[in-house]
Amino acid sequence: MLSTGLLSLIAILPIITVFILLVVLRWSAKRAMPVAFVITVLIALTLWEVPVNQIAAASVNGVVTALEVSVIVFGALLLLNTLKESGALHAIRQGFTSVTPDRRIQVIIICWMFGTFLEGAAGWGAPATIIGPLLIAVGFPAMAAVMVALMLQSTPVSFGAVGTPILTGVGSGLEGNSIVNNFLESQQLPFSTFINDIGGQVAIFHGMIGTFIPLFMVSMLTFFFGKNRSFAEGLAVWRFALFGGLAFTVPFALVANLLGPEFPALLGGLIGLSIVIPAAKKGWFMPKHHWDFPDEKNWEPSWLSQMSLSLDEQPIQKISGAKAWVPYTLVALLLIAIKVDFLPFSEWIASSEVAIESLFGTEVTASSVLLDIPGVTFIFVSLIAVLLYRLSLQRYKRALKQSFRTVSGAMIALLFSVPMVQVFLNTDVNFSNFDSMPLVLADWLAGVAGEQWPLVAPSIGAVGAFVAGSNTISNMMFSLFQFGVSDQLLMNPVVIVALQAVGGAAGNLVCVHNVVAASAASGITGKEGIFIRRMLIPLTFYLVFAGGIGIIAIHGFSFNSGTILLGVLAMVILTAIFIGEKKRRELDGRTTATDLSPPSY
Repeated sequence: MLSTGLLSLIAILPIITVFILLVVLRWSAKRAMPVAFVITVLIALTLWEVPVNQIAAASVNGVVTALEVSVIVFGALLLLNTLKESGALHAIRQGFTSVTPDRRIQVIIICWMFGTFLEGAAGWGAPATIIGPLLIAVGFPAMAAVMVALMLQSTPVSFGAVGTPILTGVGSGLEGNSIVNNFLESQQLPFSTFINDIGGQVAIFHGMIGTFIPLFMVSMLTFFFGKNRSFAEGLAVWRFALFGGLAFTVPFALVANLLGPEFPALLGGLIGLSIVIPAAKKGWFMPKHHWDFPDEKNWEPSWLSQMSLSLDEQPIQKISGAKAWVPYTLVALLLIAIKVDFLPFSEWIASSEVAIESLFGTEVTASSVLLDIPGVTFIFVSLIAVLLYRLSLQRYKRALKQSFRTVSGAMIALLFSVPMVQVFLNTDVNFSNFDSMPLVLADWLAGVAGEQWPLVAPSIGAVGAFVAGSNTISNMMFSLFQFGVSDQLLMNPVVIVALQAVGGAAGNLVCVHNVVAASAASGITGKEGIFIRRMLIPLTFYLVFAGGIGIIAIHGFSFNSGTILLGVLAMVILTAIFIGEKKRRELDGRTTATDLSPPSY
């Protein structure tokens, strides 16, 4: 009989394989994921003794999900290419550059504010597939666009798709279990109120951490893609970055605690946009100097996209800014209409479900609600855009060809990464009487951590999201486990389950199929490991910060690991602000002294 530690080490081998191949050896996802899939299947067949039909069913279910992700990527690209062909994308670019030519401020407005709003409406990793190409169209290198677009897949994710990770993920993970019911009875607490309390706690934790994510975006942007490779040039906009962070996180947390889990990200992004754009136009909290990428002719070849989104050529027609934004506005409205239950569309949407039950004689069901896939909405709106802008069929056909060509590069990686995940998750059906691989790993960590469990709880959520590709699935998989650990250790279950959800959201930063989808949508393949390595920086910050907050929430403000961690983080943040302020004064002084004008577009 294998020891728990050895069994856990074997259970984590699929994750380690992905990490080594993508991050250490820098393989492309289309090379790494088939190898990871084979290793996962071999472990499932031999040690876990999972029946062959169970593995086959899980793999087919993964293929269905991979095809759904492909539809999202294709739809996002088709809409963008349609706007490009019509000239609307040119108007959108002019609109953003008229607010400010500073690329750092553009990132905060486009990626953080608009991206969080899209996450609230759509989820599924769809915002990064929209934001990445949009940033390229505005003039960003493709690698930079994908990097910052992936970074938005953190704070708003817990309330993406109108609260699905909390309502469906945590809700279905906990509902009906005896230990949960006993707790609710002892507290005289309705289940719906309990879920809302968890959602409110999640938003508070996210709000404390997520306020600093825009600062990460801009500092990593200037370090990896600036002429001087300087963190300080990004930190120089610390005032506007923190202002942008708070403009989202404050309404985000208030909405979660006052209205529930459905609308925090959506309303937080919308309210934040209405605050930040006018402030940017008035120059509030903004430096006098402007930052831009090096001249395009000096860009490294690895920065470039395989698709052309150049807007240097004159558009075929002049379109107003308001009219140019109609398709994206319509996308957001339709996604909201599809998701909320009080509008009369839910039954119609549900009727579009296509399902294959009892795959190969197992309990696995492969299903897809076709009209609920955001990519279908993107495709539908692209057709409306054809009519709106009176686009010729020849140009729309060109947009279709460009989109198909781009998405085809990601298919191999998706068709192996998602089935690998499904096999990993479905190892609970076996002849060895083991728990599933994720639960074996989590059980071992719980035994090791003990009273320090709040430090570990977010990482469990992140591992779940990394392998499952979804905060919702991570919450479904681990919420009850986290509740059980809190019950054994006599800790507040609201806090512990909230830490699970926060970690699950942060795990989307490095989720393989999110990285593959965002890269493909921006015309980049084979560089997934680079993105994952870079995303480990904000992920580490997120998990350490969340763990420190969790320790304090459970054990108080005494001298403990939580206060030590948060003290160190506070020193790091204050040091970063000091460096940024020093750099801002230096650059602003130089701008004033030489009377530099902003770059022209």
